[in-house]
Amino acid sequence: MSLKGLELFAGGGGLLLGSSLAGIEHLAAAEWNKWACATIRENRDSGYPLVEGVNVLEGDVRNVNWQEVIDNQQVDVISGGPPCQPFSLGGKAQSADDYRDMFPTTTAVIEEIRPRAFVIENVKGLTRAAFSDYFEFIKLRLQHPEIRAHGNETWTDHYVRLQREHTSVKTDLKYNLVTRLVNAADYGVPQHRHRVFLVGFREDVDAGFSFPAPTHSGAALAMSQASGEYWDKHDIPERDRHMIRRKPAKDHLLPWVTIREALEGLPTPQAGGTKGWLDHSYQAGAKIYPGHTGSPLDSPSKALKAGVHGVPGGENMIRFPDGSVRYFSTREAARIQTFPDRYALHGAWTEAMRQLGNAVPMKLAHTVMSAVATHLELDTVNKLRHETVPSSQHIKAVS
Repeated sequence: MSLKGLELFAGGGGLLLGSSLAGIEHLAAAEWNKWACATIRENRDSGYPLVEGVNVLEGDVRNVNWQEVIDNQQVDVISGGPPCQPFSLGGKAQSADDYRDMFPTTTAVIEEIRPRAFVIENVKGLTRAAFSDYFEFIKLRLQHPEIRAHGNETWTDHYVRLQREHTSVKTDLKYNLVTRLVNAADYGVPQHRHRVFLVGFREDVDAGFSFPAPTHSGAALAMSQASGEYWDKHDIPERDRHMIRRKPAKDHLLPWVTIREALEGLPTPQAGGTKGWLDHSYQAGAKIYPGHTGSPLDSPSKALKAGVHGVPGGENMIRFPDGSVRYFSTREAARIQTFPDRYALHGAWTEAMRQLGNAVPMKLAHTVMSAVATHLELDTVNKLRHETVPSSQHIKAVS
């Protein structure tokens, strides 16, 4: 069965690609950044299957006529990553006072469309102690999207009213919410990328959902390196065997995926481009300085960063066993974000890296969205079964 979806704040397409791979058919993908929109369109028009036929809505999400977009179709799931700068450790951390806070807009779209489920992703900073009240406010708003702010009501006053009404009022539209802070490396992504997911199911959906369990661990990688299995597998000479700093321990999970493994098969990037590879050019200028030391080759990468001043993310470098560093090429960064090699990133290196630095790793998105899709499908099957199987009273009446 086909599940219909809408993607908000699509960026370069990480969550979009992962949910498409999970079987979600997108009615539209909304994004304001022209470079990110060009990336999705370029791949769509070149025939990349995971974005085939996607209607790209370039501009402010608040200006979209959603009823025209969905054209009377049921939307099963809304997904998206509202701009994270209000909560990012690298930003000004203004939360509700930041004009870039798109959580109110996200909630308004959920209220209007009434999807069966939603998946919202954001940065770890959202869970910081300084934002604890606002995070709880966001969760209540998502659970009760119809309980809007009154006039000039502040978010704190609205929060107090939501707490009160959450325990006393039955609204027509309510969502059951599951939140989880995860490290992408624990799900097979070659990158330490901490993100918080907010997954909601409409109250009439019997989801029985629990967040997917981790599949990989640092302990398993440490054990693999300590035993020599990791090094032997990659034919690494003794002089280059540098274990990650973690005490080896037995673990039933798979080892974290390292940069070396993620980049396997990719040639060294060449200046001006590398024949046979998309977006794989050498970028000069990488150097170590305080706070920017690069990512060790035999560990998962540090989190790729979008950056806000000039070159996006001075930390976006590989550090080799001999201590030398160089910037990731766009294609290497795409591998770190588990994007497919056939998926082209539009724009110059800085713009492409900014798209990747803001993206959800495709593999992590696929894991989460597959679980959501499975539970939505089970709910549909159960409802159909109850509709088609006659009750005992009906059987007695016609016999």
